[in-house]
Parts: sequence; C-alpha cells; structure tokens
Amino acid sequence: MTTKYISFLAATFLSLVATTTQAQVKKAEIMATGLTCSLCSNAINKQLEAMPTVANVETDLNTNTFVITFKDDNFVEPVVLKDAVEKAGFFVGSMVVTMNLNSDMIKSENSFVINNNTFNLIDKKSVRAGESKFKIANKGFVTQKEYKKLAKSNAKNESYLANEKQVYHLQTIL
Repeated sequence: MTTKYISFLAATFLSLVATTTQAQVKKAEIMATGLTCSLCSNAINKQLEAMPTVANVETDLNTNTFVITFKDDNFVEPVVLKDAVEKAGFFVGSMVVTMNLNSDMIKSENSFVINNNTFNLIDKKSVRAGESKFKIANKGFVTQKEYKKLAKSNAKNESYLANEKQVYHLQTIL
C-alpha cells in the first residue's frame, strides 16, 4: 500500500470517529408524572440504570426529575428513555436532551439527522455545532395539556401531527 492510501484511510477513520463521538445525546433530564412516593422514583431509577448506555442517574424527589448521563460514544434514542419510564408504570411530563452536534450533521437550520433519527426544530432557532439543549415536544414527551397547545400552534406542520417514530420535534433551549 502506498503512503497516500494509508494516510487517506487514517483520515477517513478519524473523521468517522469524530462524527460518531459528537453525534450523541450526552445527557437527558426527564420529569416524570404520576409519582406519589420514593418507591415510585426507585422503579424509574432501576429501569434507567439497567440501560447499558447509562453512566449515571441522579434523582430529584422534589421535582420528580431524573438526570441521566450517558457513556461516551453512544447514541440513545429518546423513545428508549420514554419507554423505560413507561415500563416502570409512569409517564414523561417533559424531556430535555443535551446533544453534542458537529457541523456536518447540521444540513439545514430546521433539522438534522443522527443515526436515522430526524430532529426537526419547531421554534426555528438556529443551531450551531457544539453542545445544545432541546426540549422534545412530541406526544408522549410532554404533558397532554402541553401537547394540545403545541398541536394547535403546529397544525400546519404535517410531520408534527403524524407522530412518526424516529422523528422528533425540538424546542431549542438557550
């Protein structure tokens, strides 16, 4: 093999590694609904901690909030977190995810794709490369009352009302 070919392979590999490491959800903050005691939060905690991609779960019993940090170089689909909360017998009242985005992922100012998951910005705020926080506004990721308001304000947005799997609608948190 020539030195140029080896250099090209090494550069390609490093590029893929850089994309993989930056295309991830670093942290999620889930406010759960329906909890009445510490045993309820313990059930959710166990479900979240059992996930192989989870590094740590911190619980705030006053607000029923779970802050989940993930192991490096993993992508966690938000629906997997929602399903874990529901498997424990509760619901997600809100979910805020912190993502580390690279410039290659941001193809337009209104959406980006990570591991075949489409993330659409419904507030039309511009997203830059680096760490960003987003509130997921899909049905099942917010309270019913909030979803009704969002459905009205996004009535012209066909993808919002379709509730497709692997399509998430985000509100940017600055």
